[in-house]
Amino acid sequence: MFRKIIFVFFLLLLGSCGVSKKRTVKSKTYKVTVAATPKDSSITSESTVINIPEKKLSKADDIINTALTFSGVRYKYGGTTKKGMDCSGLLYVSFGAHDVPLPRVSYVMANEGKRIRLRQVLKGDLLFFKTSRRGKRINHVGMVVAVENGEIKFIHASSSRGVTVSSLKEGYWKSAFVKATRVL
Repeated sequence: MFRKIIFVFFLLLLGSCGVSKKRTVKSKTYKVTVAATPKDSSITSESTVINIPEKKLSKADDIINTALTFSGVRYKYGGTTKKGMDCSGLLYVSFGAHDVPLPRVSYVMANEGKRIRLRQVLKGDLLFFKTSRRGKRINHVGMVVAVENGEIKFIHASSSRGVTVSSLKEGYWKSAFVKATRVL
């Protein structure tokens, strides 16, 4: 008897799986009408057209936006595509897309433009670094994307994190910094 009860219960349980009452929602269509205001000779109507100028992006903003499209791309020595990119390749491609030619490697790129003081940097300026203790020349480059409350943020391709935005306040980058240049 107990087995029959369990068997019936089991059948009811299986039979009820997946069965649920469907709720239907009936949509109503509402019609909205607006009556025209009667024309009154005492009311004068004037059309005022307000021209709001579109904010034109600077060349630096355009180049930065191009560089930011590569965010998250993995690091690849000598790379210049979304499959992999190195630091100078990132800037070579980003500036090149906006008809600003730059050399392909960072230590040659460091000879381009005008050297500026760190407190004078603006968006689009280049920052150069020596990240190797043994190396005597510049081997890394980044581009300033923002200067906020004295903090300089730059985009670059890091061998550990790929294309990313970092801060010059970070100890590693602060100690490796060599110079800044303006090419725009």
